[in-house]
Amino acid sequence: MDLNGKVIVVTGGGQGLGRSMAITLAAKGAKLALIDLSREKLDEAVELCKAAGGDAKAYIANVTKEDDVISTFDQIVEDFGSFNGIINNAGILRDGLLIKVKDGEIVKKLSFTEWQDVIDVNLTGVFLCGREAAERMIKLGIEGVIINISSLSRAGNIGQTNYSAAKAGVAAMAVSWAKELARYGIRSAAIAPGIIATDMAASMKPEALENLTAAAPLKRMGTPEEIGHTCAYIFENDYFTGRIIEMDGGLRL
Repeated sequence: MDLNGKVIVVTGGGQGLGRSMAITLAAKGAKLALIDLSREKLDEAVELCKAAGGDAKAYIANVTKEDDVISTFDQIVEDFGSFNGIINNAGILRDGLLIKVKDGEIVKKLSFTEWQDVIDVNLTGVFLCGREAAERMIKLGIEGVIINISSLSRAGNIGQTNYSAAKAGVAAMAVSWAKELARYGIRSAAIAPGIIATDMAASMKPEALENLTAAAPLKRMGTPEEIGHTCAYIFENDYFTGRIIEMDGGLRL
């Protein structure tokens, strides 16, 4: 796929990794439809994409709400007249041990709310957006690409029962979709980042972040730009589908 002039949706596109990926694609001439919950952050991201050389529009939507997702995707097609790809990036953290014990006493359990909030955004949101993206590409007769942002934690990580389960799920969905949608000319893949220098990483405990960085063979965090470059590779390589690229600097949990 030549990205110049192509319409790409990025969920969670107003900030962090989503915004960086959008800017990378904008520099290749892509038109970005950025979905997020913050108008202020979306407006900033739109201006950065335009400055990079691409067009961009902002959409306020909650990816966990089916009606929101359907109406937003309809509006994107109406605004741009086309639909070529999506990066399912929106995600949240609600870390916690399954059972926390102190001095032999159980002091906390991972709550159902902490479980459900992460599953709703990180897994159900990807399902809804991926489904609506595929439907519109098929209806328009357009060969397109779906990229799900998974994580190194998909293999399982302490304190991330909810997040690990969701990120394993979005990786599996990408492979399933690649097999189902190839007949329509739609490719599907996932990227599993390791520790990337974003606000989400900055929210981690400093000692945990330092230990993870030290454990990576490259001894550093990845950059959002490096993830953006990987997205561009998947879009541009028409023989790539059904695989997960691990962008983790060689780190293994």
